[in-house]
Amino acid sequence: MLFDTDILIWIQRGNHRAAALVEREKERCISVLTYMELLQGAKEKRQHEHILDFLREFSFRILPLSENVGHRAAIYIEEYSLSHGLRTGDALIAATATESGLSHPVHEQR
Repeated sequence: MLFDTDILIWIQRGNHRAAALVEREKERCISVLTYMELLQGAKEKRQHEHILDFLREFSFRILPLSENVGHRAAIYIEEYSLSHGLRTGDALIAATATESGLSHPVHEQR
């Protein structure tokens, strides 16, 4: 399963349902975009280390952006940005999940 940034942030904030979802999955993946967002959100070096430890401990695989992901994300933006408020980051993460053949849990809009 490909996890979105929001789910991992919820875990950091103590959300047990989000933690249970991650623990249930055997294959845990994140987009490189999620990886960058997590690190960018850290306020100090210790938080960076905590994030990296968490990703290693749960064996998250970081999936790269590719030409196909970019193309698919652009199509999603064309189709859903006006009608559903789809944002670029969410389009890239959804496209990464689709191109990798992974499920992607739905989350609330930011």
